[in-house]
Amino acid sequence: MDEATVRERLTAVEDPALGDDIVSLGLVNAVEVDDDAGEVRVSLALGAPYSPDETAMAGRVREELDGTGYDVDLSANIPGEVAGEDAVLPNVTNVIAVASGKGGVGKSTVAVNLAAGLSKLGARVGLFDADVYGPNVPRMVDADEAPKATGEETIVPPEKYGMRLMSMAFLVGEDDPVIWRGPMVHKVLTQLVEDVEWGHLDYMVLDLPPGTGDTQLTILQTMPLTGAVIATTPEDVALDDANKGLRMFGKHETNVLGIVENMSGFVCPDCGSEHEVFGKGGGKAFAADNDLPFLGGVPLDPAVRKGGDGGEPIVLREDSETADAFKLVTENVANNVGVVQRRKVSSHSTTDAPTQ
Repeated sequence: MDEATVRERLTAVEDPALGDDIVSLGLVNAVEVDDDAGEVRVSLALGAPYSPDETAMAGRVREELDGTGYDVDLSANIPGEVAGEDAVLPNVTNVIAVASGKGGVGKSTVAVNLAAGLSKLGARVGLFDADVYGPNVPRMVDADEAPKATGEETIVPPEKYGMRLMSMAFLVGEDDPVIWRGPMVHKVLTQLVEDVEWGHLDYMVLDLPPGTGDTQLTILQTMPLTGAVIATTPEDVALDDANKGLRMFGKHETNVLGIVENMSGFVCPDCGSEHEVFGKGGGKAFAADNDLPFLGGVPLDPAVRKGGDGGEPIVLREDSETADAFKLVTENVANNVGVVQRRKVSSHSTTDAPTQ
């Protein structure tokens, strides 16, 4: 068997989002057939580790090469010239910002459960609490271990639930307010990113503060964002502000991975009936109106509050419909990250293709 035969077999593997086979899309980086070792080595341009769609695609590749008499060794990476070797976070494959137009919509809850959900899938995850003025992440994951300084004046972040954590809450007193102007915020955020030993991560989740201020501008101008997730509640007041956040990302040419509708209906534990406390379906309609993916709706559930206050993200539970809702959001985000990365590769491959 030779490389051409392998590539011909792989034309049977379709990308479910891009609508063509992985060979035509340029998603096969390299093929090596080692007859002496009886092994076929295939490098795929997959950039969203543990996403259900990319896991399924890798499985289909194995199926197509099954029965050839060769062992199959698969690897996955986004080519450097496509991914970009940015000086900021060069060892982080994907940076996901979780944002909202206004406070009180559960943005931090979405960010924490997204990060914990990705970690539960098996990914290497960092969770960066970028809300300098109101950091909540350490409480929400019950992280009481402080970061450690090294001799090289870098910071080793603590870990919880398999996630590496950084937050302004680690660096100030529990009751001390942060009263800084924009330039100071910019400086501290930059240091908390560049001077932290994040290591190799599949995903870094950023919990942004609400609104469209200095912190968001710093993140957009300095961080290599893969995409943003916008959290909202169903009512029009929240959606009006979510729209402002959406326009902010649009002006900075940042991919929006989708919309999460939080507090989407309340199921009474006593009577079992559902009550639309904040409405229902507004986030889904907002996504449709803006031609964006709807990542899922999360119900208004007291267990979410208990998990946040108690430091145990509800996505880690196994016996909860709300946990399942967050798991679906997590999988959809990972799948859409994969779409962004594969589309880059495919576009780059098409541009570089020789003309006839």
